[in-house]
Amino acid sequence: MRRTVAALLAATLATACSAGASTPSGPRITVLAAASLTEAFEDLGRGAAVTFSFAGSQQLVAQVGAGAPVDVVATADPDAMDRLARAGLVNTPRTFAANRLTIAVRSGNPERIQGLADLARDGLKVVLADPAVPAGRYARQVLERAGVRVRPVSLELDVKAVARKVAAGEADAGIVYTTDVAAGSAVAIPDASNVVATFPVAVVRASTDRAAAEAFVDRLLGQPGRAALSARGFLLP
Repeated sequence: MRRTVAALLAATLATACSAGASTPSGPRITVLAAASLTEAFEDLGRGAAVTFSFAGSQQLVAQVGAGAPVDVVATADPDAMDRLARAGLVNTPRTFAANRLTIAVRSGNPERIQGLADLARDGLKVVLADPAVPAGRYARQVLERAGVRVRPVSLELDVKAVARKVAAGEADAGIVYTTDVAAGSAVAIPDASNVVATFPVAVVRASTDRAAAEAFVDRLLGQPGRAALSARGFLLP
């Protein structure tokens, strides 16, 4: 069944994931981040006093806009972050990573998908991220550039959900970030049709611990963050 973004706005924050334990000298901060950043941020936050909550970028914007107690926010596209900046809710955003899209296929690629054109085949179950999610908008840009029309069987609220459905065999293929699937379960998208997604981060102005929030951003932009992101396949600015 087609899922809508309206449903997510009525939901609470995505399940929070804590990295490490608080220390007397290190108060815990809360970081909202795009779902595609889950593994890289968990790697970076290991042993630190930080609580992560991962969701689609549109959810992150809604939570910050609603006044959720957040210290740092990292989205999967500049547009989402720009909405927060224009509203005066975050400090100056800074780009820390980039990504490209790929076609996720079931293990062994039983449908023998070779490129974007195959996603338009009759009977093929294709799942995409909802257009309100950066990965969903990027996927549509890719398909438009390739001149391919796809009728997805479902629209998911974040890119991880797309990858999970394909991996579970609930769909034959989906368009996700390259960091979301293993090489053996992906079909490359040519550069002529692909897009480069950029990821910005910013300190939330309502943060109750500005120093700790800025320290996290500095760590993300520095060598520890670059190493964590690179290890998970992200492109570095």
